[in-house]
Amino acid sequence: MQPHHTTDATDRIPFTQKIAYGLGAVVTIVAVNSVLQLSSLFYVKELGVSQILFAYAAAFPRLWDAVIDPFLGNWSDNCRSRYGRRIPFLVVGGILIGIAFWLLWTVPRDWNPDWMFGYFAVTSLFFYTVVPIYAIPHGALGLEMTDDYHEKTSLFAFASFIGNVGALTLPWVYFLANRPVFGGDVVNGIKWVCLGMSVMLTAAALLCAFVCKERKQHQTAHQKREKIWESFKTTYRNPTFLRLVAAFVLLIVGFQLVMGFNNFITIFYLYDGNTDAASTLMAHNGTIWAVVGILGIFPMTWLSKRLGKRTTVLIAFALITAGNLVKIVCYNKALPYLTVIPTVCLSLGMVFAFSLVNAMISDVCDEDELHSGMRREGIYFAVYNWWWKVAVSIATILSGYLQHFTGFVEGAKMQSQATLLWLRVWEIGLPPVLCVIGVLLLLKYPLTEARSYEIKAILQARKRDAAPPAGAAGA
Repeated sequence: MQPHHTTDATDRIPFTQKIAYGLGAVVTIVAVNSVLQLSSLFYVKELGVSQILFAYAAAFPRLWDAVIDPFLGNWSDNCRSRYGRRIPFLVVGGILIGIAFWLLWTVPRDWNPDWMFGYFAVTSLFFYTVVPIYAIPHGALGLEMTDDYHEKTSLFAFASFIGNVGALTLPWVYFLANRPVFGGDVVNGIKWVCLGMSVMLTAAALLCAFVCKERKQHQTAHQKREKIWESFKTTYRNPTFLRLVAAFVLLIVGFQLVMGFNNFITIFYLYDGNTDAASTLMAHNGTIWAVVGILGIFPMTWLSKRLGKRTTVLIAFALITAGNLVKIVCYNKALPYLTVIPTVCLSLGMVFAFSLVNAMISDVCDEDELHSGMRREGIYFAVYNWWWKVAVSIATILSGYLQHFTGFVEGAKMQSQATLLWLRVWEIGLPPVLCVIGVLLLLKYPLTEARSYEIKAILQARKRDAAPPAGAAGA
């Protein structure tokens, strides 16, 4: 269990850059999740906008976000500015995210609800248009900041850790908006709290842009520009990338299809409709999930250095599968707090898997350069995100039909025993089945530690051979 390779000093990313990159990751995590969590409270509960209209206004921009991701990835790859391929996008995108985030909460209060709906639809579309301007180049930047197999893991471990710490602040936004300083006016409170957040988000984005350094700027300065469809097709001709994306999309879909089933099982099965007791357990499990998600970065990094990314991800999928199956005994009315066990397993598995996937995509980009001589971090990161968002959107819709199939009755104070059985069957059984398929895909994933260092050596040899001999310029 010893690492096969030691990271060269030239491949190490300075600590300040890792911190700055992690703070950059907070920008999209906090901004997007704040909108997801607060916008319904703000527009529906406080301002009286129709829930149905709000749902349409919230859903369409997310699909639009998925559509433009590949274009942003290709645009970033083709950028040839004096400041690099990624940094200009981080600066512009970071400023625009701050503006768009602030605008979401400044709807005129004397408008009628229909006009408020229109305001939210427009500002939400603007917000989800500018987020990829920052998010896709930020992800691509991380893929190219080092050539070392293990240092990539370290960088994304920093990003995951700092991002999860930042996410812990989200529940406090609504709390702060309810403070007496705002005179009991929650709408006004959210407006001003989010103004402060928008300033901090832009500051974090700019810090990331000015501190982090692009590693491939000189190499790509004379790289030919590719059209969007050529770049898009390249990713679908890469079997390694397809194997990786398929495994993670199956994982995402498996849990998105049963999203929310756990809450209904807790309320109606474990506590027979007692929402007070159920909410206490859900709050405890939510806190445990968040804490494990933060602390899990450390064993993930340790395991990855000793076993490699593929094996660590396989362990993650095994933890997720076991965490779901153990619910068979942990959904126990007499001992409801047994659900802490699957919570720990699932949170640990998720943080292992999703902290490593970006580092694995970076390895795929090295393999692509081996075959094509091109660096395409932007399009690879964008296409992965495109599949992620499309899969979540489709699975979210199917989830409603699946819940209806169980016989679930909306608004009822109790659910039938048959409904509760089917909720448990689907919630426990479906994700492990898709996880096992993902494991089978990853068993033949070719980019092991040894192969990745072999590719690195070949690419370095090419660069040495292509470099002009010492003193050639003077001659």
